[in-house]
Amino acid sequence: MPVKLTRLTASMALLTVLLLYGCGSAEPMLISKSSAVPAGIDLSGFWLVRETPDSARMPAMDAGIERLVSENRSQRSRRRSSDGVSAQVFMEFGESLKITQTAYGIFISYDRSVVEEFTFGENRIVEIGPIEAKRVSGWEGGSFVVETLDDSRTSLLESWRLEKDATVLVRDIQISKGEKVSFKTRQVFDRQ
Repeated sequence: MPVKLTRLTASMALLTVLLLYGCGSAEPMLISKSSAVPAGIDLSGFWLVRETPDSARMPAMDAGIERLVSENRSQRSRRRSSDGVSAQVFMEFGESLKITQTAYGIFISYDRSVVEEFTFGENRIVEIGPIEAKRVSGWEGGSFVVETLDDSRTSLLESWRLEKDATVLVRDIQISKGEKVSFKTRQVFDRQ
């Protein structure tokens, strides 16, 4: 009887170790968002940022983004996304926005120069030059949400929602790695 108990105990211990190892090394998962647009929600329009203390970007983050953007293509092609700034590359800012919402997605033009396109319910790999990340986008309640996850497990989470009878657009932005939030801000835009 003691032999069976020992084998059972050893088997249970091995199973426990394998389960813990599997959980610890699991890739973070992005949860798909809804492709169904909530009734009455349309983010389309021309929007102008409202100057608030919260709308300013962090200088350290700006420096990292500026450095990455200013590098020539050959330097960027050698850069690995695990250097800690790859999630930030997918973040755009602008003083004025033009948003066009269709039945299937949203186009956001920042300062009439950079245009981002998001498809409702998408779950795909996105690229900027040699940098790749996983992205999901779609609806959570009345908010349009975009989550981008790079290979260093850094997450860029953006959400857009309307307030005050659809005359105000609120954009929340957060960069985090696991439970640690490294950047968080809110931008408020007024309809023009």
